[in-house]
Amino acid sequence: MKVRVLVSFKDSVLDPQGQAVKNALHTLGYGGVIDIRQGKVFEIELEDISVEEANRIIPEISDKVLANPIIEKFEYQIIE
Repeated sequence: MKVRVLVSFKDSVLDPQGQAVKNALHTLGYGGVIDIRQGKVFEIELEDISVEEANRIIPEISDKVLANPIIEKFEYQIIE
């Protein structure tokens, strides 16, 4: 089974890299870009595990290792 985890800043946290990219796009003439948020993507392969077990451990893994729960949020999707 393969799981994709997306980690990004919480909406209340300033994202300086996202703002820098947005400003660069505006400079290049893409004024319609309203906002950009930076994120990280992790693809995790799990062996011999049920969907129920994946739904139990992926939030644990994400909360303990992949994301900083104070400033980041995560979502995941089982893709295989």
